[in-house]
Amino acid sequence: MLTSLKQETFLLLALVAALVAYPLEHVLLNSGQGVALGSGLVLIGFIVAASMRVAHHAELLAEKVGDPYGTMILTLAAVLVEVVILAIMMSNEASPTLVRDTIYSAVMLDINGILGLAALMGGIKHGEQSYNDDSARTYSVMILTAMGVSMVVPEFIPESDWKVYSAFTIGAMVVLYTLFLRMQVGPHSYFFSYSYPQKRRAKDPSEQAPAINLGLSIGILVFGVVVIGALAEVMSKPLDLGLEGTGAPPVITAILVAAISAAPEILTALRAALANRMQSVVNIALGASLSTVILTVPVMEAMALYTGQPFQMAMTPVQTVMIFITLIVSAINLNDGETNAIEGMTHFVLFATFIMLSLLGL
Repeated sequence: MLTSLKQETFLLLALVAALVAYPLEHVLLNSGQGVALGSGLVLIGFIVAASMRVAHHAELLAEKVGDPYGTMILTLAAVLVEVVILAIMMSNEASPTLVRDTIYSAVMLDINGILGLAALMGGIKHGEQSYNDDSARTYSVMILTAMGVSMVVPEFIPESDWKVYSAFTIGAMVVLYTLFLRMQVGPHSYFFSYSYPQKRRAKDPSEQAPAINLGLSIGILVFGVVVIGALAEVMSKPLDLGLEGTGAPPVITAILVAAISAAPEILTALRAALANRMQSVVNIALGASLSTVILTVPVMEAMALYTGQPFQMAMTPVQTVMIFITLIVSAINLNDGETNAIEGMTHFVLFATFIMLSLLGL
């Protein structure tokens, strides 16, 4: 028991931070903009620490069940963290574009950031890295469809009809995800797996991984999400106050939310790329992008219908162009079953462009 508690030090510290910050929330908000911004950034650090533990236990569960179920658990855990943070921040009268900007930022971060950096580093170390191209094609066409329906078409929907289209969007996302889930765990599960050459070396019994306590991992994962929700509740107001009037682009908050949920995935994907397991990288990067759109949209649209307050879901022209360039480059790069450093660099340049445009407020 003591060993388990020791391993969860970061999560326990995050819990302590939440318990301390709650009664001090008004003090933080009334102590000046600098204190508010500093406390908001510190709380973000604790959220990242807690999300790392959530991802660790999701990874343990993933190793237990194997692909494609494993990466599905990893991406769902990350999306769950994102949805919890978004829902809490939106309930505190956040920017009406926060949901849209977070989903857009998450897709840019997952495809161009995670996949780009992993393919670049993996390509430098291993040259060409193989994966199942069926998975890349399936992910790409579903991401394009989901983003088109939920974040491009709304630009042309009259304001008076937003509730009808919002309800349609929820239904469309649910149908898409139901079919995708059936494919991923059913008769087409081989789309999302790849048979790596087996390394021929005798395994020392002492090197065997310890047995995984499924109940404990699931319990800590759920507990971690609750702690993250509590921290997000306290963090949102000081962060908004701290950024107010600084000239920081509104999308910065969305990037922070996307980065918090993606932080554990970045480490997992880089480890997989350096271990020459590109299929895991593709599943994590594209799977996280798809899950972000296809799961976050219906939850947040349902929240909008419940409150009667619509969100601004239609992407800006710049965002739309960046998404289409990203998906076109992805379709070309991920069409032959192998990645290399050049393909990784093209995605990473697109990620750098996304950061630059965000800093310019575009």
